[in-house]
Amino acid sequence: MIKNIGFDNEKYLKEQTAAISDRVKKFNNKLYLEFGGKLCFDYHAARVLPGYDPNVKIRLLQLLKDKIDIVLCIYAADIERGRVRGDFGITYDAATLKLIDDLRKWGLDIVAVVITRFTGQSSASIFKNKLERRGVKVHLHYPIEGYPADIDLIVGDKGFGKNEYIETKKPIVIVTAPGPNSGKLSTCLSQLYHEHKRGIDAGYAKFETFPIWNLPLKHPVNVAYEAATADILDFNLVDPFHLNVYNETAINYNRDVESFPILKLILGKILDKDANLPMYNSPTDMGVNRAGFGIVQDEIVKEASRQELIRRYFRYNAEYVLGIERKETVERVALLMEELGVKTTDRAAVEVARKAAGESEAKGKGNAGVFCGAAIQLADGRIITGKNSKLMHAASGLILNAVKVLANIPDEILLLSPHIINQIAKLKEGILEAEGESMDLEETLIALAISATTNHTAELAMKKLVELKSCEVHMTHIPTPGDEVGLKRLGVNITTDGKFSSRNLFVT
Repeated sequence: MIKNIGFDNEKYLKEQTAAISDRVKKFNNKLYLEFGGKLCFDYHAARVLPGYDPNVKIRLLQLLKDKIDIVLCIYAADIERGRVRGDFGITYDAATLKLIDDLRKWGLDIVAVVITRFTGQSSASIFKNKLERRGVKVHLHYPIEGYPADIDLIVGDKGFGKNEYIETKKPIVIVTAPGPNSGKLSTCLSQLYHEHKRGIDAGYAKFETFPIWNLPLKHPVNVAYEAATADILDFNLVDPFHLNVYNETAINYNRDVESFPILKLILGKILDKDANLPMYNSPTDMGVNRAGFGIVQDEIVKEASRQELIRRYFRYNAEYVLGIERKETVERVALLMEELGVKTTDRAAVEVARKAAGESEAKGKGNAGVFCGAAIQLADGRIITGKNSKLMHAASGLILNAVKVLANIPDEILLLSPHIINQIAKLKEGILEAEGESMDLEETLIALAISATTNHTAELAMKKLVELKSCEVHMTHIPTPGDEVGLKRLGVNITTDGKFSSRNLFVT
């Protein structure tokens, strides 16, 4: 089945490239462009805009390759406390290293890394040393007393002036980061200050995909973005400045609207009101966002966004159970779902997974343990189930059942050699002293690869794993670390009811 497409990448690239080029010209060919959201692997955008290339921004940068320098920002306190990027499950400092590697793979490199709001944090200093010893330039920016209200201090030698200047040569400077609140805006403003001290009339603009300014406030795409940022208390609203000046409704989000009056004053002081440079009348004016013009099938996009809303609810609920997230975040997303008339069971795999768990429990009555169910919706709409057993976790059974269906392999045919399963069980219980022999998904995938060396059927099944990418998976229980690693590597969209798969407090 061909996946329904709601977004045209080529149309978007054409619109976005033209908009950026036009903005650069307005600032005498030197523009600091703050990149909001994810620079690459933007899976949120890909999920809510079916057809959107998760790396379309990289393609954009490749088109502009001869005109851009790239600067990465990371907040010193995020390094110190080990803040984790949710989609990859890695810390922000590791995500910064990965982003540099990813850019290089696409033929792009960075000018420098900026560690923002640095106050001597030891972890940030170690990270700086690590980068510099690998040939990456690192600059330090510092907290500014009175930021952002004390404009005279901020726009002066004791404010932006004390930050290290980053040498750039190209007309467009892309300022990006591994995640939000990394100091991108302050880095752009600091650079503008230094550029104007040097007689260079540089300007600022913001590249932000969401919310999409020319879609309605309660369009599911914008509501899905609001859900995605519920943990940092962001919310969408009509840009009051844009409405007042242009009598035109445009959607923005609270932090940009709240900070605009101060930001406009700072920009005015840096740029010098007498200079022949454009001044912005609204946060929307500052943006360079043509994503809305890439939508070609609105109904497809709406349904995809409603599904993303459900996924966000399940994710926050699981994080709440794990002690990571606040209850208010879960309640906020539940309210957004209610506003759009969306229920958790609108996700097709949910009730099927719960039914599988119930059937497993009914058959195993009287046995100790937790009964887990899992379901996957394949690209053609078929839903396959899996349950936990003495030999395998529910995720393991699910994936093996799914590839059997995709490869047209009868259910009774074994994909894994019993000899291999027995040897893994002996290793886990007899040598590694694990509490159970049941194989998690990561172990099962390795066992499948080993079986494929001597079993042609297993080889056929293994080749079908790639077809699981972007399929929808629901589990009644939180996956164990080994299950989570396997599911992430397969690229499925996983949700869970937020129950624990073991009565043990410590799960490996």
